Amino acid sequence: MNKILFGRYVPGTSFVHRMDPRAKLILSLIYIVAVFMANSWSAYAVSFIIALTIIASSGIAPKFFWDGVKPLIGVILLTVVIQVFFGVGGHVYWHWGILSITSDGLLNAVYIAIRFVLIILVSTVLTLSTSPLEISGAIESLFMPLKKIHFPVYEMALMLSIALRFVPTLIDETEKILNAQRSRGANFSSGSIMARLKKLVTILIPLFESAFNRAEELATAMESRGYQGGEGRSKYRVLNYTKNDIIGTIFMMVSVALIMVLRNWS
Repeated sequence: MNKILFGRYVPGTSFVHRMDPRAKLILSLIYIVAVFMANSWSAYAVSFIIALTIIASSGIAPKFFWDGVKPLIGVILLTVVIQVFFGVGGHVYWHWGILSITSDGLLNAVYIAIRFVLIILVSTVLTLSTSPLEISGAIESLFMPLKKIHFPVYEMALMLSIALRFVPTLIDETEKILNAQRSRGANFSSGSIMARLKKLVTILIPLFESAFNRAEELATAMESRGYQGGEGRSKYRVLNYTKNDIIGTIFMMVSVALIMVLRNWS
């Protein structure tokens, strides 16, 4: 549980840390779209080089990212297996009932695994180098034009900020509950699947109770301080684009253009 990186922030002064959160968010989304559009080995090779360059620019140890990818390996392998046995097209190597292994299925399975890894790496860079408050502030700023159609921009930014803030808190709380149950003799790694699911009840009940208590305490604290939404409130953290954002944008645009050129180049 403590290896999950989503919602965690690592302070630093690297090139990526000093970028505007709005630029990091937009460039990350552009990169993810480019990765989904890539469909050749050369395009994915360039995508990997871009991801490694971004990781190096973040100043965060590569082992940190590997520790964050490991909990998701099971999900990646499951998706790959589904694609291998249910993919269609190309030469058929094996067929039995609704299951089959084809050349296109194998190729798409490898592509999907690569996409998963690249997206996880770049998304991890975004969350590790940007605090939850900066992410929510960036989304609020980017969605501000929607306020003209009465979209609840401030409320959405607040909910996102609270959700991101409490992801690591709930993960730590889950770890404490697991350790407490283990100290009482609970064994979560043995028995049938149904037996293990029943044992999870001893984790979920106290976890939900703790989450509800935290939510109630937070709501009470906000009401006692007279919170009425973000309308008319000034900003403690003012977002400004800098030279780093221009350099990062140029780098990403050139990289995406190269991926598009190599898209159909096998």
